[in-house]
Amino acid sequence: MRKFELIAPCHFGLEAVLKKEIIDLGYDVTLVEDGRITFFGDEEAVSRANVFLRSAERILIKVGSFHAETFEELFQGTRSLPWEEFIPSDGKFWVAKAASVKSKLFSPSDIQSIMKKAMVERLKGVYHVSWFEEDGAPFPVRVFLMKDEVTVGLDTTGESLHKRGYRKLTAKAPIAENLAASLIMLTPWRGDRILVDPFCGSGTFPIEAAMMAASMAPGMNRSFTAEEWPSVVGKRNWYDAVDEAREMVDLQIETDIQGYDIDDAMVSIARENAKLAGVDKLIHFQRRPLSQLSHPKKYGFLITNPPYGERLKEKSALPALYKELGARYAALDSWSMYLITAYENAERDIGRKADKNRKIYNGMMKTYFYQYMGPKPPRRQNLPDGR
Repeated sequence: MRKFELIAPCHFGLEAVLKKEIIDLGYDVTLVEDGRITFFGDEEAVSRANVFLRSAERILIKVGSFHAETFEELFQGTRSLPWEEFIPSDGKFWVAKAASVKSKLFSPSDIQSIMKKAMVERLKGVYHVSWFEEDGAPFPVRVFLMKDEVTVGLDTTGESLHKRGYRKLTAKAPIAENLAASLIMLTPWRGDRILVDPFCGSGTFPIEAAMMAASMAPGMNRSFTAEEWPSVVGKRNWYDAVDEAREMVDLQIETDIQGYDIDDAMVSIARENAKLAGVDKLIHFQRRPLSQLSHPKKYGFLITNPPYGERLKEKSALPALYKELGARYAALDSWSMYLITAYENAERDIGRKADKNRKIYNGMMKTYFYQYMGPKPPRRQNLPDGR
């Protein structure tokens, strides 16, 4: 079975979460950089990483890397890579995305066109043709330039891994599924603990939590680009990964996961999305304003994505909203609260400084993950029968 160097991009600030996931899957991490993790794996690793990783954006097979400060160096470096080991003569290939940081070459469109020409030149020599029909399987390429070092990868995923397949309907400013999962994994929450999202919107936090509680792999119900590359990743690997994922699912577990929203329409959307995800039986969604946030039990978790006030008319409402959130949280006995927001005065209006504060980039937007830690619940006493 072929061995690959694999690259998994993720949200900036969440590299540690993805690194742990990859190690837990059984693979060796070789490099941790801002926004991406590199690890070694075989064909099976490509399919398993796509199916099981919750926090990754996509999985790339590293084709190679080289130094380039001029377009000529970029052309020659790209042409020297072993494209024929991956792309067949009828493959459709293009540079889907180019990103450049602190490099002399910075125009994405120029980088893309020059690399495409270099790939064509390489493959023309290998396949002894002067023209490629490109009517076969797609082979999208992604390239990163960092301080003039060029890293080239083949995208095995296609649509980003945050597209689990369940979110057909969304709120105005939905949180990406892989970001929501990553944030949950940054907390001590586990499936047997209480979780409430008082601003649930289209239900992403409760749904991702329920999928974790049920050991449901995020990619088990979607397809991936590399499924069309049998000469690179054998078909059996995809079937095996999905079979492994299905065997792990446990929908009989007891959960206390709740999502509230003030908007009836959003609650209906959240319920529909949870149904599509197959976890609707594990979540209770309800129309409930923030002012009515309460729970009779102790040691629960609030994990939420409250409004940021992106629109000017909403900004004026933020101080009162966060003050209300602080008051409701204070009334919850022994609870923890975790919230992601771009609102700079969140701690001031909540009325308490967070125990931890983590900077995370949600796309290009700088956000903060405020972490308010409640006490740990007492250890359960063993029952006489040893339970």
